[in-house]
Amino acid sequence: MWSCRVMGRPDFSFEGYRWQPQGCNMPHFDRFTFLNRMQNKTIAFIGDSLGRQQFQSLMCMATGGEESPEVQNVGWEYGLVKPKGAIRPDGWAYRFPTTNTTILYYWSASLSDLVPMNNNTDPPHVTAMHLDRPPAFMRNYLHRFDVLVLNTGHHWNRGKIEGNHWVMHVNGTQVEGEFLKDIKDAKDFTIRSVAKWLDAQLPLHPRLKAFFRTISPRHFRNGDWNTGGNCNNTVPLSRGSEITGDDYGSVDTAVESAVNGTRIKILDVTALSELRDEAHISGSKLKPRKPKKVSNVTSTTPIVNDCLHWCLPGIPDTWNELFIAQI
Repeated sequence: MWSCRVMGRPDFSFEGYRWQPQGCNMPHFDRFTFLNRMQNKTIAFIGDSLGRQQFQSLMCMATGGEESPEVQNVGWEYGLVKPKGAIRPDGWAYRFPTTNTTILYYWSASLSDLVPMNNNTDPPHVTAMHLDRPPAFMRNYLHRFDVLVLNTGHHWNRGKIEGNHWVMHVNGTQVEGEFLKDIKDAKDFTIRSVAKWLDAQLPLHPRLKAFFRTISPRHFRNGDWNTGGNCNNTVPLSRGSEITGDDYGSVDTAVESAVNGTRIKILDVTALSELRDEAHISGSKLKPRKPKKVSNVTSTTPIVNDCLHWCLPGIPDTWNELFIAQI
């Protein structure tokens, strides 16, 4: 659903641009070289749907964008199987057998530990959101990772938290006050907490390289982002083609501050992605999974109005090029 060519987008100019860092040349990505360098390695993405897009992008890059029957689904090794009644599993894990390279993704929109608060089978299912505790998945499988990429950001709003029935906890106790008054404080606190925990773990896992990816920008126009907004620009780089350096440091100050002084590397994608408002999936056609045959009725395919997620191939590929260069 992220392939804008498959989704019926008529223009593909967004595919033809590459990021050029100042003072160095971006290495050309070759999937065979990449897999050989990642032999016997496991790369893990943990985060929200933008983390999922980076994972999907890397899978497409590593397979050459083609279905590869030899690639093994090893999600069961990490408990990533679809629970009964669920729409999808909590993530995916795939292994390239020729190099024993594993690439996986785990859904954790907030990077906090989520624990059911009651055994009641009737909704709402209230969940304790432990802001000072990383997800159990990360704690349980960190020893199996060679490279880890974290991200969070867009689920930190009152609508998402209340809609998911998440109840914030710190030190095992429900909290109110400052965390509920400003959700940004809760997000920043959680980012600092998970970065501090991970940094303390790195000496115990000397082969592990850890990255915290900055927030992926949204380009909503003329309306509230919850209602879709409007990002119908199709002209690449209409708002400029470079980051001039007038602003030092990252646009995502929360992540930059959290990793400063730690062993965690920052994967800073916010400013360069901000320039590419034309590369979202907005404007593509949402094709129904099972088309219904209706006689004497003219049906129209709805248009996706999503100014948050990206077309693939597209901007997440650039994130991965920077990521791989840093590895």
